Amino acid sequence: MRILRAAAVAASIAASFAIALDARQAPAQGGGRVGGAAPAGQLIGGTLTPAKADARGWGWQVKASMNPSTPRPLYNKAKELLLQDKQITSYTIDRYDEAAYCEIAKHFDYIWFEMQHSTMSWDEVRRMILACPMAGAAPMIRMPDALESSIQKATDLGAIGIIVPTVDDALEARDAARFSRYPPVGRRSSGGGSFGQAWPGVNYRATYNDNVLVTVMIETLEGVANAEEIAATAGVDVVILGNNDLSSFSGWGQNDPRYQDAVIRVHDAALKYGKYFGNAGSQYLNGYVVSADTRMVQNGPARDGWTPPRGGGAGRGAAPGRGGRSNAPAPDPEPVIGLPGGQQPGTSTPAGRGGRGQ
Repeated sequence: MRILRAAAVAASIAASFAIALDARQAPAQGGGRVGGAAPAGQLIGGTLTPAKADARGWGWQVKASMNPSTPRPLYNKAKELLLQDKQITSYTIDRYDEAAYCEIAKHFDYIWFEMQHSTMSWDEVRRMILACPMAGAAPMIRMPDALESSIQKATDLGAIGIIVPTVDDALEARDAARFSRYPPVGRRSSGGGSFGQAWPGVNYRATYNDNVLVTVMIETLEGVANAEEIAATAGVDVVILGNNDLSSFSGWGQNDPRYQDAVIRVHDAALKYGKYFGNAGSQYLNGYVVSADTRMVQNGPARDGWTPPRGGGAGRGAAPGRGGRSNAPAPDPEPVIGLPGGQQPGTSTPAGRGGRGQ
């Protein structure tokens, strides 16, 4: 059944693309841009027109679910900014380095602790968070899976957000949401952990459910086919595209209109059900028809304009520096498939956040 549904959405996207292309191309030759760049000054998109937000705006269901008695601003900086209708960016950490984490966390909206594609241990993440509690950026973990045992470890060690990869249907989205929150809305177990040390001075148990940010990633055509049921899942706050994997699984370059139609379908589902929309690729902050609505990306520029010192800094895969290290490693961006040479769409890599509010 899953294979049939994935095949159905692929066929639907391909068919809509073919119909639109037939209508627009004749008699011109070579006017298509499958896998290529858009003309200068034109936003990259597909054959579909993204839905527009109504008066409720983005994230209306997330906002409606907030307890009015929860103190504001939230101690989850990233979620607070989303509720203020601002874009959020992160820095990816995939190895143990307390000094680097404590410096980086001063400048970004959230930290993307990479537990899907790294060999870090849960305890190493815990030790970094406890090295500088409430340092600024919200500590969030990209999970290896949506298992209750994994989400329990992530939340107990002090993470205030989870990012669950490769969510294909509402059942996986439900697990991500329910194991991330305490009763009565969730099924997070009460037990030990270091969350009290990570969040001193707050009424953690009473405010945690409103502060945690639950993000699910759609990375397959099956996930695109089920985007509405995923976005409609109670407790999911953000739906983002895993851009590289979606390109890999679909076989379409990221500038292919069929790929962009898939992105737009997920965009529209998130908007329809009152969630926030994002892309793992920070290139989506600028140059795409969905850029203005992209509220969350992996990596991207720091809110205060800070950039990691590069001279002599350890590269990815090198042994981490210790003690008074001043050079933070540059994070790997989400790989870009379909853009020649990895360049950003339309222009060079943006130096700032575009129209993002401060």
